[in-house]
Amino acid sequence: MIKEITDATFEQETSKGLVLIDFWAAWCSPSGSIPPILEEIQEERGEKLKIVRIDIDENPETPRNLKVKSIPTLLIKKDGEIVKKRLGYNSKEELDEIINKYV
Repeated sequence: MIKEITDATFEQETSKGLVLIDFWAAWCSPSGSIPPILEEIQEERGEKLKIVRIDIDENPETPRNLKVKSIPTLLIKKDGEIVKKRLGYNSKEELDEIINKYV
């Protein structure tokens, strides 16, 4: 299951290992199509990859600090450093290809 995080837990939850962060909002229809893909990736990757989601409406500080200007936006952090940023919808194949570069 994909963990929901907040502004308060963002740094703690994304500072170690390989983490994919999904910035989303309830009113954004493409945001709703991404969770099933992320769930599948999480199942396949297990402990090698942590996937979290943050609702930008309920947690505006983190997206503002990271200059997230559109959603959906996906960030990949490795050991606390942002290594990749993707905007919009991404297929499972596209995400797997990106993740493979950092595993």
